Amino acid sequence: MAAAGLLLLAGCSAPVQLPDPPVDDATRAVCTALVSDAPATVLGSPRRPTTGSLSVAWGDPPITLACGVPQPAELTPTSQCLEVDGVGWWSQDGVTGTVFTTVGRAAYVQVGVPNSYGNTGDALAELGPVVSRHDTLLRPCAG
Repeated sequence: MAAAGLLLLAGCSAPVQLPDPPVDDATRAVCTALVSDAPATVLGSPRRPTTGSLSVAWGDPPITLACGVPQPAELTPTSQCLEVDGVGWWSQDGVTGTVFTTVGRAAYVQVGVPNSYGNTGDALAELGPVVSRHDTLLRPCAG
């Protein structure tokens, strides 16, 4: 399951294991720009290395962002979405945290926030501007 991989940590100083998904050239361009422009900190946690070039992580346990992921099978046109500062997100609660996937954008972006960070909406508010700048809105959140 993609959500489980977003929260995996292979050791405190080791890169966060976030392999790149297979993407087309247009998605790679969107994701490369988005990742390059990602903030240095999220929720006060510093950026750290990942194994993939289309992902970013911050802190320990890691908050993760993976760009170009496949559409989650459970995400349908009638799924409820939450809009935070103009970016629509669909959420999946897991044992160790919540994974949010963008809705209505050219590329799917997933953000994993471990439970230990508390208010997950704050991470979405910090990451929404970079998503808005680089990932074209195709349709607004209908949630």
